[in-house]
Amino acid sequence: MDNYKKLNLILGWVMFFVASTVYFLTLEPTASWWDCGEYIATAYKLQVGHPPGAPFFQLMGRIFSLFALGDVTKVAVMINRMSALASGATIMFLFWTITYFAKRIYVKDKNQTLTEGQKWAVLGAGIVGSLAYTFTDSFWFSAVEGEVYAMSSLFTAITFWAILRWEQVADERHGYRWIILISYLIGVSIGVHLLNLLAIPAIVYVYYFKKYDKVTKKGFIYAGLIGIGILALVMYIVIPQIVNLAGKFELFFVNDIGLPFNSGTIIYFVLLIGLIIYGLRYSRKHVKPVLNTIILALVFILIGYSSFFILIIRANADTPINENDPKDAIGMLSYLNREQYGTYPLIYGQYYNAPIVDYEDGTPVYMKDNKSGKYIIKDDRKGTVPVYDSRFETFFPRMWSRQKPQHIELYKKYGKVKGVPVRVTNPDGTSKILYKPTFWENLRFFFTYQVNHMYIRYFMWNFVGRQNNIESQGEIDHGNWISGIPFIDNARLGDQTNLPPSMQNPARTRFYFLPLLLGLLGFYFHYKNNKKDTWVVFMLFFMTGLAIVIYLNQTPLQPRERDYAYAGSFYAFAIWIGLGVPALWEYAKKVIRKENLAAVLVTLVSLFLVPGIMAKEGWKSHDRSGKYAARDFAVMYLESCEPDAILFTNGDNDTFPLWYAQEVEGVRTDVRVVNYMLASGDWYTTQMARKVYKSDRLPLTISAEKYKRGEQNYIPVLEKFKHAELKDAIGFVNSDDRRTKVQLQSGNWINFFPTKNVTLTIDKNAAVKTGTVSKKDSSKIVDKINWKIKQSGLFRNDLLLLDLVATNNWRRPIYFANVSSVDKVLGVDKYCSMEGVVYRFKPLIAEDFIPRVGGVDPERSWKVLMNDKVRWGRLNEPDVTVDRESYRNASMGKQSYMRLAQALVNDQKYDSAVQVLDRGLYFFPYKKFIFDYYMLPWAEMYYQSNALDKGDDVLKKIVKRYTDDMDYYFSLEPKFMNYYSDNIQEGFAVLQRASQIARTYHRDDLAKKFDKELKERLSRVDLQ
Repeated sequence: MDNYKKLNLILGWVMFFVASTVYFLTLEPTASWWDCGEYIATAYKLQVGHPPGAPFFQLMGRIFSLFALGDVTKVAVMINRMSALASGATIMFLFWTITYFAKRIYVKDKNQTLTEGQKWAVLGAGIVGSLAYTFTDSFWFSAVEGEVYAMSSLFTAITFWAILRWEQVADERHGYRWIILISYLIGVSIGVHLLNLLAIPAIVYVYYFKKYDKVTKKGFIYAGLIGIGILALVMYIVIPQIVNLAGKFELFFVNDIGLPFNSGTIIYFVLLIGLIIYGLRYSRKHVKPVLNTIILALVFILIGYSSFFILIIRANADTPINENDPKDAIGMLSYLNREQYGTYPLIYGQYYNAPIVDYEDGTPVYMKDNKSGKYIIKDDRKGTVPVYDSRFETFFPRMWSRQKPQHIELYKKYGKVKGVPVRVTNPDGTSKILYKPTFWENLRFFFTYQVNHMYIRYFMWNFVGRQNNIESQGEIDHGNWISGIPFIDNARLGDQTNLPPSMQNPARTRFYFLPLLLGLLGFYFHYKNNKKDTWVVFMLFFMTGLAIVIYLNQTPLQPRERDYAYAGSFYAFAIWIGLGVPALWEYAKKVIRKENLAAVLVTLVSLFLVPGIMAKEGWKSHDRSGKYAARDFAVMYLESCEPDAILFTNGDNDTFPLWYAQEVEGVRTDVRVVNYMLASGDWYTTQMARKVYKSDRLPLTISAEKYKRGEQNYIPVLEKFKHAELKDAIGFVNSDDRRTKVQLQSGNWINFFPTKNVTLTIDKNAAVKTGTVSKKDSSKIVDKINWKIKQSGLFRNDLLLLDLVATNNWRRPIYFANVSSVDKVLGVDKYCSMEGVVYRFKPLIAEDFIPRVGGVDPERSWKVLMNDKVRWGRLNEPDVTVDRESYRNASMGKQSYMRLAQALVNDQKYDSAVQVLDRGLYFFPYKKFIFDYYMLPWAEMYYQSNALDKGDDVLKKIVKRYTDDMDYYFSLEPKFMNYYSDNIQEGFAVLQRASQIARTYHRDDLAKKFDKELKERLSRVDLQ
């Protein structure tokens, strides 16, 4: 091994250790927010996560979890370390990829060798480029948590590196083994994430440039089309159709031939294996090496893809987490196609305001019927696929969603939609004018929102700098890119150098354009010296960036920033950042005569100015060490519940951390967590009908078999009765009597809910006997609870909720994470009382009631919120940086303390109220959670409790926050100040209210001070 090869190998491993050390130092010691809790829980016990699944990630996660050595509190950190090691390995392969491309600039054939200067310039390129990517915002974020994106990046890095290794030995006899390895890696990566497949077009171009000395326009175009074709083949044929054909065989041999369940699947795979064996023997016999390699490549893709059998095996074990329940080939196809998430147009489809003119039949859904031994249709999906007015359809539809009114508002904002008038006929024969967006408005939305806002903005975060971590919909003070160069940032966003404390953010990074400039220089240098290699890297850059933008066709108001999806694109750009080093060296060696010294100096300067600044700027916001927010918040939810409770949650962040706490750490497994959104799936209601750990099945009247049926997807609410007892209404829906059904246009008969006005008659003895209401409060129990259903129909989850309330009869406590999430179906907010951080449904009117929020149970809430075991993730500790999601969720904790304190004040328990307020500020201090107008009641409660100095302190901090904010607004140019006009008005209102509160509680000197602050700023408005 020559000196360069040895150094290249050693430095690659050094980059692995450096990056892994960085990630080990900054990783989260437990489950993080969003999907991490689910991934860790499903990996630990090999359960079935959300579609389309990540079985290989789960398998590797299970292996890493064993290193916890039985300590369940260490399982999450072990899986997080798996991500850190995968990310470190990604950096290693990136180093070797950069040095490969850099070396090819100087070494054109095997007879050439690198000079000393060239050697150090090439190695310097690898060091700078790989370390720059180490500290990019998006990649670093994924590297320190138990999510699939770190491992997915590793597969992209290995696959891309492998084709470069093939290129070096392509002319050797066994060179094709690298192609086989790449095929296997692609197959395995499907079991992590589909992002790896996007490297295929770049791989095809490496093959084309190697095998064809003369590059022609025709050959170049064909290579691109073949690359896209192979990508489409894997995505749309291999992944779904392998399973789809298995499903068709299964239906045929079971339903038509009469064989037992799974016979068709077995026959299918026997035939598939037989065809593969025949193809391999044929290609060897007739000496067709290319055909043999293609078949072998397909075989190894399928071997890698076979990790999905884990999901089928575990689904048949009925694991506690078993999303979509893919027990067989038929169920697996639905799972892989992500059918629960719906579909969206890509190449041709409707605009957001396209009238629906008809409905077509969808693909029927089958289920096993053990009685008949056949598959029966559980949902025929007749008339479920909308047909749109063809005049409102277009090629390349970007503005398509009508899910939320806000989507349409933002389509119009970004697309500057005026539209063209089109007259449409209503069902009743009348007509109206609708304004159809033009194709150019459609493209404007694509470029301004999908390309600029949802990709270029993220790209700039990683290589220029980031304003803050607040989700953005185009506001100048949320989530923009900044550079740290005042005249550039200030011209775009207003003054970014003198921000008030409320606008300072731990995610703020400033790279001064240096990574971007070095990358652009590297791109130019690469293009100038090797156009073929530049195109290969560009294809990786494009396919993992803008191609994803086109494919995802994202709507506005994404629930979180999506920069992590484009990490592969940033990986490709990091290659050019590395190549910027030899580009600089070419200039430096003209000044510094010793070429190797020039290379070392350029590398050191580049290291300091690019990865060095990126590390320094990004460390604080990416350092999650010591933070336990998601885990502790989940425990607070669970510990707020009485034994054997049923807790309704809504989104990812009030569900997945709870799954982690129960499944991994075994916290409160007696509580049944019911995700209200998932409960709209028939598979979920079936699982709710089973006992899990210490939690009994949900008490329901309607059977699990009936919930499975397609007609329960949605049932209309019709006014057959003006009023009905809930139990009777549920019995009505459960009945098979034709008189309890209504006929659809398709001819099908479905159940319906017979009234909008519902009554729940209270069994008072049961309420007391079960402990739902204490004996001392038994006189407060109401006779009946009445409410009105505010929807025209009930989805499966709505029906399940009403069924549970009707059947439970207070046997098990029912809690809601958010009462307002169900108020259109179960409008019982005034009967829900806060106990800790959740709200319990009881048959008595809640004290301290707030509409759509609920009341407060002070005694129970005190036990939950004020005991010594309470933890809120160590967010109050100085060594912990509060991330955006923890900051948002902290409002729930603060509100709980504030509501409890208010209830105690109302009960004249002032000393206790002060303790609660103090405890709240201890866990959520001003330095970490800057005060806003929601804190005004906090100060007022201190005053009411005679803690005057503490009230003064809170009021002063609130006023200081708003005066600082307004001083900043007033210092801006008029165009920027006008943007903050609502904030200025809010500031005036807060100052005025603070003065009123101070004066009410005879803090006259403080009130005068606030009045003075208010007057000073009002005068500045007049001057403006």
